[in-house]
Amino acid sequence: MNVGIGLPIGDPATLLTWARRAEAGPFTTLGLLDRLVYDNPEPLVALAVLAGATSRIRVQTEVLLAPLRDTALLAKQTATLDRMTGGRLVLGLGIGGREDDHRAAGVDIRTRGRRLDEQMPVLRRLWSGEPYGDGVGPIGPAAFRPGGPEVLFGGFKPVALERVARWGDGFLAAAPPSWADGLFDTVRGQWKEYGREGAPRLVAQMNVALGPEKVVEDARAAMHAYYAFTGMPDRMVSGMLTTPRAVREAITAYGDLGADEVMLYCYGLDPDQVDRIADAL
Repeated sequence: MNVGIGLPIGDPATLLTWARRAEAGPFTTLGLLDRLVYDNPEPLVALAVLAGATSRIRVQTEVLLAPLRDTALLAKQTATLDRMTGGRLVLGLGIGGREDDHRAAGVDIRTRGRRLDEQMPVLRRLWSGEPYGDGVGPIGPAAFRPGGPEVLFGGFKPVALERVARWGDGFLAAAPPSWADGLFDTVRGQWKEYGREGAPRLVAQMNVALGPEKVVEDARAAMHAYYAFTGMPDRMVSGMLTTPRAVREAITAYGDLGADEVMLYCYGLDPDQVDRIADAL
């Protein structure tokens, strides 16, 4: 079972420490979330810096809100990062649900799903080296991976899950094992219905905080603030895993469901958590 680290967003200056410790440990991926109207680092910029400070570990958007971005520029940025990291970019994509993010980007939140569906064929075409169209030529550079970086889709609704089979390489499930089971089955079924070869890559995500009570409380406060917009942040925070045993049991449960990787998302700022998680594994 591959295990990655989801990075905290509260202090971008500490992320190099997190990345270097994760690279030295048993971890396979560094993940970073995306918001626009929030005090978080822009993920493509931040992950480019972290990729330059590492040599092995993958860098993953978790998830990038593609509808907030210009499609042609997004194709160029992601192909550049994929090429310069030697194929270490994993592009997790989603649509987001915050009105303020979309308002700031000048995008109608009611059209965000439709916009992503329109973006994907353009991204795939540009990553493959084809012209943009309407008298506009190709947009380089060529990605390291033929056809572009690996694409995972996050989401829960049927239309979001269907995107995995239509355009993606895998699925990112930010859900507990009891919920992820059905999501995984749906994604696998649609993958077969679309005649895709092989199997979708399945990545699970859970929130963790390991350390003294201060570390756990810091993580809970940060996560509570992040999910305040939902109206049910207490429910979200209650699922955070705070003991090595709970982390190990969850990883085992995801493995039993067929997950290929588990991302352990950390909201607390203490980078010693990387070593504690490594010891827990």
